[in-house]
Amino acid sequence: MEKEQIGVKTPEFVSIQFQLAGLGSRMAAYMLDWLILCVLNVIIIIVPLILLIDGNSFFNSDISSIVMAILIIALFVLNWGYFIIMEFYFGGKTIGKRVLGIRVIQDNGHSLTLLSSFIRNFMRIVDYLPSGYLTGLLMIFFHPKHKRVGDLVAGTMVVHERKAKRLGKLTPVEKEIQRRGLSKHEIVIDPFSLRALTAKDWNLIRTYSSRLLQLPLEERHDLTKQVADILFPKIGWSTNGKNTRELEDALFILYLNLKDEWEFDL
Repeated sequence: MEKEQIGVKTPEFVSIQFQLAGLGSRMAAYMLDWLILCVLNVIIIIVPLILLIDGNSFFNSDISSIVMAILIIALFVLNWGYFIIMEFYFGGKTIGKRVLGIRVIQDNGHSLTLLSSFIRNFMRIVDYLPSGYLTGLLMIFFHPKHKRVGDLVAGTMVVHERKAKRLGKLTPVEKEIQRRGLSKHEIVIDPFSLRALTAKDWNLIRTYSSRLLQLPLEERHDLTKQVADILFPKIGWSTNGKNTRELEDALFILYLNLKDEWEFDL
């Protein structure tokens, strides 16, 4: 099926083009996740059972009952929590979605929230009906935005993720980041903080990063302070006690993190 484009205007009046993920890529991602869950389920089931069957004296009948109860709870949490936790903490991507290059986002183009992830995955109960995920499959195939019931209720959609094309030549900002020896992992930014930043913030820091090196030194100081004062409070960072070079480095690192989240070539 041909992949369709969809334009999204965010609440910040930023237009972003996404490429909708169709039935084939979504089912392939789901099957991969299902295989991973099968392996984890087998591991969780077999290890305790082996210990019980071996007749280990540590496991008396009372303890065996407790172990089985914990086992059932663990299986329930794994099979229902896998999609919710993975999608929320890893930018709308489970392992299967990451391999297939697709991700879940909000209808407004923002990153998936924990509530939306919970709702869309809880509604799998309906998508599974009457059996074999039939309702979900039919919805994805016939809906103009390839949404299953969970996506409709949660206000989400699944799109293809294609990073910006590389032409083999580093941009000036990339050369500067490389020259300074910076990487996105130098400062740990928790997922909750990253989700406080929007497409408007990405456009701000992208523009800042691309223009900074072209400015006179004094203007660079002023611009860096202004951008840091706007963005840092949103992610719980402070500008106190930091000189201009430290603020620039922190903004470049933030740029690298947001680049993974917002830069697409669709």
